[in-house]
Amino acid sequence: MHVIATAGHVDHGKSTLVRALTGMEPDRLAEEQRRGLTVDLGFVWTAVDGAVLAFVDVPGHERFVPTMLAGTGPTAAVLFVVAADEGWQAQSTEHLAALDAFGVRHGLLVVTKSDRADSATATAQARHHLAGTGLADVPSVAVSARTGAGLPELRRALLDLTAGLPDPDTDADVRLWVDRAFTIRGAGTVVTGTLAAGTLRVGDELALGGRRVTVRGLQALGQPHDEVAAVARVAVNLRGVDRDEVRRGDALLTPAAWRTTAEVDVRLRGDDAAELHRELVLHVGAAAAPCRVRPLGTNTARLSLRAALPLRAGDVGVLRDPGAHRIPAGVEILDPLPPRLHRRGAARLRAAGLADPAAAHLRAHGAVRAADLRVLGWSPTGVPCGEWLVDADLHEDLPRRLVARHTAWAAAHPVAAGMPIEALRNELDVPEPVLLAALATTNLSVHNGLIGRGDRSSLPDKVSRAVAELERRLADAPFTAPESADLAALGLGPRELAAAERAGRLVRLTGSVVVTTDAPARAAKVLATLPTPFTVSDARRALGTTRRVAVPLLEKLDADGVTRRHDDGTRTLR
Repeated sequence: MHVIATAGHVDHGKSTLVRALTGMEPDRLAEEQRRGLTVDLGFVWTAVDGAVLAFVDVPGHERFVPTMLAGTGPTAAVLFVVAADEGWQAQSTEHLAALDAFGVRHGLLVVTKSDRADSATATAQARHHLAGTGLADVPSVAVSARTGAGLPELRRALLDLTAGLPDPDTDADVRLWVDRAFTIRGAGTVVTGTLAAGTLRVGDELALGGRRVTVRGLQALGQPHDEVAAVARVAVNLRGVDRDEVRRGDALLTPAAWRTTAEVDVRLRGDDAAELHRELVLHVGAAAAPCRVRPLGTNTARLSLRAALPLRAGDVGVLRDPGAHRIPAGVEILDPLPPRLHRRGAARLRAAGLADPAAAHLRAHGAVRAADLRVLGWSPTGVPCGEWLVDADLHEDLPRRLVARHTAWAAAHPVAAGMPIEALRNELDVPEPVLLAALATTNLSVHNGLIGRGDRSSLPDKVSRAVAELERRLADAPFTAPESADLAALGLGPRELAAAERAGRLVRLTGSVVVTTDAPARAAKVLATLPTPFTVSDARRALGTTRRVAVPLLEKLDADGVTRRHDDGTRTLR
């Protein structure tokens, strides 16, 4: 299906034209049919040589410009209608400004009512106004819906137009802007819109205004479907929401794939930022959100929206001044999650950063999940690290920074087992996977959540001298472990003893019972001379020590597999 919007001044024959093309009545409301005036969006379709052409018929009256914008915003092609007997009019100008601001580049110029006046004058006039816009070079066709003249040529031109439209991304995340919502007896709430990308299926769970809803049924071209892929005009029967909870401009969204935002940085196409009124209305898709404009640079601005919308970088919209009945600028969303502006001159610096907003975002955050960038509408940038993307400068400098920070921490905690990795992560403000990847390029390692140097045998000089003195005292009496007071006199507290054990200089049998590293092996040689099995008392006497040392020493030998403890408490050598 190809979806095409109409545009043009009121009473220039838009509805009559699509009625002649399709044989269907686009004016649904009794008021429209009574007054001969389109006041809401109409929708009709036809098939031409196997191609399905769907038309969104929009109102042309100036009072209904917001409705016109809701209909044209989600579409990629337009039939721009100018009547031969009236030529270019005021709403022709506003509609063209809207289409150009939306970035519509595909369309046809259709001069209607050619049976009433020579179409050449109206065509030339329209060409003059189209010049310099994205529709400057579109083909033109003169028609008369009353006589049928020109309709065959228009159908051929429509086929050529649709052949040049870009292919939709049917795998994309769904964002269906709601342009109508109503209730059907026995079915419940139904919303309609133009599905520009993605695929909808019966049973899908979607997000709508902060709640979850389920697709109960789908219709396209008046027929039920289990699945509808873009591009398509679609009616969606929803379960989980009442009609009065849905309004035009809401959006059906793939859950967790979109981020709503009330502040965006944009590039302007049209008036300079400084020339814009500070209070305007942003139209995106079928939504209209009053906003406040803050200039950043000549053609960039920050928009603060009165209502949050699901927006991504790359989205296009228009700024409308309702009081002046004009569209001063089109916008392209550059950053849907902009940083706060606090300091003097921050706006100017921010304008410079918008030259590459994705890189600026990554630079400001250091590292972000690739999935989060995608939700914001940006392609992956930076250095990949698992599910994370890292700013190139941070990636290069991070190993140096973490080594420097660890060195400073180790100097302040000389006998600590290591710096807690969470402390380092918080100080450097990077995700743990990124930190671990950077650590792997240094001489630091992680053990039990603590970061230390690969060589764990070094001790501070003061501690090393104290341990050396202890080793000297135990050299000839290895099983006479010193008391806590003796260790304290040497300056060996619990942290120092733990560091000495990590360095391979001592063995702690209990918190305060320490021996030299060769003591267990020397004890085994002594115990080998005893008759077996032997008791703790036998071992204590042979080793020349006390139960305070003998019991934990034997337990260590048990654990090391040197001795075996029997149920009666005796032991043998293995």
